[in-house]
Amino acid sequence: MTQDLLYERLAERMRRQIQRGVLRAGERLPSLRRLGRDQRISLATAVEAYQQLEREGLIEARPRSGYYVRAAPAAAPRSHRARHLARAPTPMRNPALLGVLDVQSRRDLIPLHAATPAAALLPSAALAASVTRAMRRDPELALGYTVPQGLPALRERIAQRYAQCGVEIDPDEVIVTAGAMEAISLTLRTLTRPGDIVILETPTYHGLLQAVAAHGLRVLEIPNHPGRGLDPAQLRELLERHAVRAALLVPNFNNPLGSLTGEAAKREIVAACAAHGTVLIEDDLYGELAYSGERPAPLRRYDDGEHVITCGSYSKILAPGLRVGWMIGGRRRSELLRTKSFSTVATATLPQLALIDFLARHDIERGLRRLRRALAGNAQAYRQALLDYWPDGIAVAEPAGGMTLWVELPERIDGQALFEAALARGIGILPGHLFSNRGDYTHHVRLSCGQPWDRKMEQTLKTLGELAKQLLR
Repeated sequence: MTQDLLYERLAERMRRQIQRGVLRAGERLPSLRRLGRDQRISLATAVEAYQQLEREGLIEARPRSGYYVRAAPAAAPRSHRARHLARAPTPMRNPALLGVLDVQSRRDLIPLHAATPAAALLPSAALAASVTRAMRRDPELALGYTVPQGLPALRERIAQRYAQCGVEIDPDEVIVTAGAMEAISLTLRTLTRPGDIVILETPTYHGLLQAVAAHGLRVLEIPNHPGRGLDPAQLRELLERHAVRAALLVPNFNNPLGSLTGEAAKREIVAACAAHGTVLIEDDLYGELAYSGERPAPLRRYDDGEHVITCGSYSKILAPGLRVGWMIGGRRRSELLRTKSFSTVATATLPQLALIDFLARHDIERGLRRLRRALAGNAQAYRQALLDYWPDGIAVAEPAGGMTLWVELPERIDGQALFEAALARGIGILPGHLFSNRGDYTHHVRLSCGQPWDRKMEQTLKTLGELAKQLLR
């Protein structure tokens, strides 16, 4: 029997005992070592079983004491329930999302749905050479497990890069992950329990909504405003009215708006969350892609490592397929590392070695300047084409960075209908309702501007405009 089945069966058995009152509220559970010995299972399996029950809110870990059965929470009076609180989110199962997931794996579409740069804008040949060198240098190391935290040389490079935008980070805080989404998911898994309240901005990337739903969290949505990003006053209002466990925010070039939150506002956001004991999970995936060329500071710049966990990745600036990201854990490093160790053991070694080789041989800033210029030019050209060829009455957000365009359609045009019409013509876009926990933005679509601007792309946007006009009739 696999380890996964063992821990799931053990968790299910204990879950039934708790529900039937065999294990009572406040009762201390066997230690991990004793549980492993009594059940004849490994320590890792025992840990996974307890962590599963902890995520479900059935047990709790008490420092230096062990695990205990939690008391069932009393139901809040209806008159005191938060009016802004959404229902407990569940994984999205609507046909539109299934279609989007299918679209993301298709290579026969013009990829306006994929928020990744075109291969021509990335150093693919140089990275391929680095992969080859890593394999030749030490194939046994390249194909074997490495330490869960990630290779020290790569963690040092990540810390050095943040130092260039005024953020002093100890490389020992950095934990290498399989992309930014794993970093975010591990952070949620470590710091939240089912039923906790989490703040997300709206609109926001649908992958973040799915991650929150998978952990059984309740969502409060805070508007992200085109051109200015997040409003600290709105955040403070939510924090004062609700017991918020975490805020998952994208202050640097939100996907899909491409908005940038100002530095003064970032400072206020960090201070507000610190005052209310709310953990800030920062998705800094697009932080390097400022059209101005000036890399904005992450939220961590205004924190001492206590309240902000910054997650990032090389996916949008070097190679999406290498799947190398990170989380900067601050004082929560040990907790996060423990979760990662029992979740994915370690990030693949070969991509880390390849990146270490690449970063030692190449000036990453030079490549970033080229990438930023290309994306800024694309965004401007795409945006103008949308205004020229699409129906009157559309509104297109003007991004400050990143690689997405957020388009508001006339009310008579449904974003899902345009998505389906585009798909039939071999063009991938995303419907706007995927970017809200409540399914808002039904008259919006998101486009990527990561592909080069040329006559073919102009014709593609013209075709989309014709499809949109047909939906008006």
